[in-house]
Amino acid sequence: MQTREPGKLKLTANGDREIVMTRDFNAPRRLVFDAWTKPELVRRWLAGPSGWTMTVCEIDLKVGGSYRYEWTHESGNQMGMGGVYREIMVPELLVATEKFDQSWYPGGAITRTTLAEKSGITTVETTVTYDSKETRDGVLQSPMETGVAASYDRLEMLFDSNFA
Repeated sequence: MQTREPGKLKLTANGDREIVMTRDFNAPRRLVFDAWTKPELVRRWLAGPSGWTMTVCEIDLKVGGSYRYEWTHESGNQMGMGGVYREIMVPELLVATEKFDQSWYPGGAITRTTLAEKSGITTVETTVTYDSKETRDGVLQSPMETGVAASYDRLEMLFDSNFA
């Protein structure tokens, strides 16, 4: 089995409706799970490309609980989204719905995020399943990958700084 170095986002299309995003982080799984589920930590890294700030982060971490994220760009543009948790296994799995306020793609999506740790490196794999192939293909053509990579880079910096 090949060992991967932390720091590089891998994005692939899977089947007709899925995008799979994988990245290794140099941090224990429990800490990565906390960074995904504690609002005070999520706010520090989940902002997408430069110029965006997360202004709202609400998480009710339970099956049937909801989450809400809102961002504001330095230009004044705003974006919001949320969903409902369908499955939670601490610290290894999060499954939730995803719907944007002003949807930039038709319909919604289901996200399935798994976290696996080996020798202090945590692999995060998020599979996003869209309502249709056309929607998935449209998302692949968007700058989504750039935003995810920027957020994940900020998360890695948070781990490097021990959340200082």
